[in-house]
Amino acid sequence: MNQFHFLIPCAGNGSRAGTAQPKQYQWLAGQPMVMHTLQALARVPGLASGWVIVSPGDDFAWPKANWPDRFCLSKCGGASRAESVFNGLSAMLAAGVRAEDWVLVHDAARCLVQPEEVMALLQACSQDDVGGLLAVPLPDTLKTQQVGSDLARVECTLPRAGKWLAQTPQMFRLGALHAALAAVASTGFEGITDEASAMERLGLSPRLVLGSAQNFKVTYPADFALAEAILRSRT
Repeated sequence: MNQFHFLIPCAGNGSRAGTAQPKQYQWLAGQPMVMHTLQALARVPGLASGWVIVSPGDDFAWPKANWPDRFCLSKCGGASRAESVFNGLSAMLAAGVRAEDWVLVHDAARCLVQPEEVMALLQACSQDDVGGLLAVPLPDTLKTQQVGSDLARVECTLPRAGKWLAQTPQMFRLGALHAALAAVASTGFEGITDEASAMERLGLSPRLVLGSAQNFKVTYPADFALAEAILRSRT
């Protein structure tokens, strides 16, 4: 198998989290949330390198203690997640990382990811022609909202069969993902909500690999308490 690398976009503001600073830097279970993420990824055997993509003006005081080996900071983040990933991939290629290597893009705010889940993704996709992502089947009834209503009202119920909630990491060949994002860069990466959606625009079908419900993205204020409880339960 070719080498694999992690890319962690870490330039967002996380406005929905209601925190005074970007949510990835919010203190959680004894350290900034993003450090839990990096430390979990660093425990995946065989890792070649990890790239943390921050904004050019990032002034966060990154802790030196417990910084994982083979991880580096790159101040090339963009205005959107997709732009940060694209810039990060460009930096990796410029640094000599091979286009044939695998890159696993992971959300900084998915701090509960377990190495075993990542290893399952690697095993499932290392011989795949496209790549894939962790995901879980949609467990709840799915509703659409009426457009134009002053109050949030149901328009209809959608069948949940065959629908999955996308997670990260999302694993693709570095060169292929870079090319997929380059193809939509001129549009400002319109419609690209994750790496798989960029590959789908090329007519490709990434593989779905069963993840865990605990690998949720810390997004809203209530999520922090739940993530902290889970992290402390693991110690």
